[in-house]
Amino acid sequence: MSEEGGMTKKRSEDFSNWYLEVVRKGGFMDQRTPIKGFDVITPWGYSIWEIIQKEFDAMIKQKGVQNAYFPLFIPESLIKKEEEHFAGFRAEVARVTDVGGEKLADPLIVRPTSEMIMYYMYKLWIRSYKDLPLKINQWNNIVRIDTKVTKPFIRGREFLWQEGHTAHATKADAEEFLHKIIGLYSNMYELFAIEGLKLVRPQHDTFPGAGYTVVFDTLVQDGKVVQGPGSHFLAQKFSKALDVSFTDEKEQKQHVWQTCWGMTTRQIGILLMHHGDDKGAVLPPGVAPVQVVIIPILFKGKEEIVLEKAREIAKKLKARVYVDERNHTAGFKFNEWELKGVPLRIEIGPKDIEAGHITVVRRDTREKIQVKTVTDVEKMLEKMQHDMLEKSRTFLKENIRDAKSKQEAISAMAKGGFVRINWCGSAECDKSLKKETGGEIRGTLWGKKEHAAGSCICCGSPAKHVAYAARAY
Repeated sequence: MSEEGGMTKKRSEDFSNWYLEVVRKGGFMDQRTPIKGFDVITPWGYSIWEIIQKEFDAMIKQKGVQNAYFPLFIPESLIKKEEEHFAGFRAEVARVTDVGGEKLADPLIVRPTSEMIMYYMYKLWIRSYKDLPLKINQWNNIVRIDTKVTKPFIRGREFLWQEGHTAHATKADAEEFLHKIIGLYSNMYELFAIEGLKLVRPQHDTFPGAGYTVVFDTLVQDGKVVQGPGSHFLAQKFSKALDVSFTDEKEQKQHVWQTCWGMTTRQIGILLMHHGDDKGAVLPPGVAPVQVVIIPILFKGKEEIVLEKAREIAKKLKARVYVDERNHTAGFKFNEWELKGVPLRIEIGPKDIEAGHITVVRRDTREKIQVKTVTDVEKMLEKMQHDMLEKSRTFLKENIRDAKSKQEAISAMAKGGFVRINWCGSAECDKSLKKETGGEIRGTLWGKKEHAAGSCICCGSPAKHVAYAARAY
């Protein structure tokens, strides 16, 4: 914990500054760099990203995905070959226009995403149907000079992510694989103890160059939503633009069908916004760098006995454990680990040893419980993970409201959460809704067909979709 102490802001009074305080005092990120939006992910925050990497990397490798690395710089002439794609990022790209004092004939774009440079190489690698499917992922950094207000993890100008890109012989194979990836992101969301709403983005808000996009929208505690992982069916838009083709079994030339999908360090911010409380971060055991912190309560003459017992418990626990033997008061340590969001805190002192029990404090409920064995502690971790996910599911369910008219939508939007409406499908009605409510149409449910009945709440024409609207970061 920093010398300035614990939390001073409350979520209910000042959510924005509460979040900034959680990020700073919990030691997740330091924004004091000389360049706005280019922040330092500190070791505690990066440790969460390492767990995310480890878990998701294992999942995608089981699906035959391999990791690679592609260049940071992309020639502007190449990225412009898919104009719709480039137009979607034009305002955000960083360009290198001269090197060593000499102007470049073809400026270099610092990657805002890697489709064009990767598919340039795919064209060289793919010749026959025998080369397919090609499934490649890379873990890298992305630069997008967003002009909006920056917010740590949620909206920065540089972020880390994984971006997977696959090429397939048929549309059916590509879509089947994309559905598997969406399933893997669902598994990750269980690890995050978050119930996200899987939505198909409106066509006018689809990833530039994609046929359709499926995202995980996450509701956070101020009633707004944050977009999580995105999965995109690219169809043949990029393969035709770059002529990524193969010879099929009938010796006919075909263009590949493609998918891409990504998850970023924004997920750390989502975790903090979704689970945190007025004492700081609350991390689910699934992604906590330290799942159990053991704090020895030392008394003169009993130090070695207590420390020995603390180390013994740590050795037996099947979890990520840290014994805090630093020269600080117990109160200081309690506050610091609360700020960081460690799921369980064990307090062990002479009286606990004499009584033959372990005192455990849950970070999410702040309950203090006495248990007998390390197995009991491990069961508490499992229960906490389960309870946090159930709490998230309840939170989402209670914050989806129906609106049958624009006026009802305005009232519902003011309460926060998702508003379920009838929508004609037009971008103009989405703009109208945003102007009057501050919310926007986030999409339609993925994996479940909801039938619209009646009229669009914006224009009165026959509704084509049941859509979900919300205010968003």
